[in-house]
Amino acid sequence: MIFNSIRWQVQIWHGLILVTVLLGFGFAAYHVAQDNQMRAVDQELSRQMMSLLRPGRGPEAGPPRDPERFGPMEFPERLRGLEERGDLPEFNRANGSYFVVWLQDGTVAAHSPFAPAGIPMPEFNWPAHPRHSSEGPAFGHGPPQGPTGPPGPPVARTRGGFREVAGAAPGGFGILVGCSLDSERAAVRRLAVWLATAGAAILVLGLAGGWWLATRAIQPIEAISQTAGKIAEGDLSQRIDVADTESELGRLAGVLNSTFARLDAAFARQAQFTSDASHELRTPVSVLLTQTQTALSRERPAAEYREALEACQRAAQRMRKLVESLLDLARLDGARCPLKQDTVDLAALAAECIEFVKPLAAPRAIRIVGELQPVTCPGDAERLAQVLTNLLTNAIQFNRNEGEIRVITARRDNAACVTVEDTGGGIPPEDLPHVFERFYRADKSRSGTGGNAGLGLAICKMVIEAHRGAIEASSQLNHGTTFTFRLPLH
Repeated sequence: MIFNSIRWQVQIWHGLILVTVLLGFGFAAYHVAQDNQMRAVDQELSRQMMSLLRPGRGPEAGPPRDPERFGPMEFPERLRGLEERGDLPEFNRANGSYFVVWLQDGTVAAHSPFAPAGIPMPEFNWPAHPRHSSEGPAFGHGPPQGPTGPPGPPVARTRGGFREVAGAAPGGFGILVGCSLDSERAAVRRLAVWLATAGAAILVLGLAGGWWLATRAIQPIEAISQTAGKIAEGDLSQRIDVADTESELGRLAGVLNSTFARLDAAFARQAQFTSDASHELRTPVSVLLTQTQTALSRERPAAEYREALEACQRAAQRMRKLVESLLDLARLDGARCPLKQDTVDLAALAAECIEFVKPLAAPRAIRIVGELQPVTCPGDAERLAQVLTNLLTNAIQFNRNEGEIRVITARRDNAACVTVEDTGGGIPPEDLPHVFERFYRADKSRSGTGGNAGLGLAICKMVIEAHRGAIEASSQLNHGTTFTFRLPLH
């Protein structure tokens, strides 16, 4: 289903939000424009109503008079006269404006010639008490009939296609002024069409832009998926090609690339490890098979059987040592061998290791010198002793006869440091970066020693790194080699 696609989900939500915003804006703009038009029409109708209440116009009308001084029915008659003479240009067929004047009894007192027929009289708020002047009734006879000024609060209404404003004057007249809404409604319809067209164009552009942005945002995910699929098929050399490394997906791609690189290196190490382990085990197994086949081929003296058994024993011991080293590496790799966190005195530990390996150094007259300053750090004493023993054994194994080994413990740069120096032939510069790799052995000057599988330094490195420390090697040909490891004090 396409709706399960992130791209389509983003596009659908983007489209819904865009449509909602456009509809809301369109309706708001339409109603605001309509209200403004009605307000303008009402203001114009109110202005026209005020012009009717001040009908002193034209050359025959003389100077303007106070509307309160009109006699009975004089105000409607005067409006009719002005309309007949054309002195009320606002009220004509062309602009669609008209007026109607009612008496309180509902009788139409005056109206413009083009006023629609049958206009219902609005509900006027008639004044309760007509005004009088200080000299008596305003018109001299009976109650005042003329309007006294602007009507009370005008009332606007829409009747069919007309807009009308009505108000009551204190003189007993009700006035309604109206106009046709054809032009205003046509303008509003044009505005609605324009808003719909503009909204549709914006929606199309917005959807196109949203699709482009969604596609651009999904591209790194597709690249990640394709690369992961190729890796799952067995091509571990694949990497994700992402140009923008600062974005969220770019940073994710960088993390995945580093993970893939480590995975590739791990598989390569595993393959190399398996190959090297098989190679190392092949020799002692071949020795065992050869010796047993030779011993069983015919009857032999007891001395020859003894020699064969001793050879088998040496091969088995070498195999056991190799298997134990492999087991150590496997435990350290899988973190299945938790380290103790005791307080270890490295000086005392180094002294014990020196005494342990002295029997190995004695046959070759190798002297071991200790410069042991007391320094303590948290760690696993058994594992650290294994590291020191491996380093001392290597120093004896690759040293010259009557050589010297120096073991130094000290505190430097807020770290506990242990250094093992020998006076052997040294390690060639091209081999030095690889001495901590598994099954790696240097050139002929460092090989040819029985039982050495090239795992001791790899184990040392893993143990030190498990203690959050670091180990390094330096060497000069014909001058010796120095191994130093540092452990945190806390």
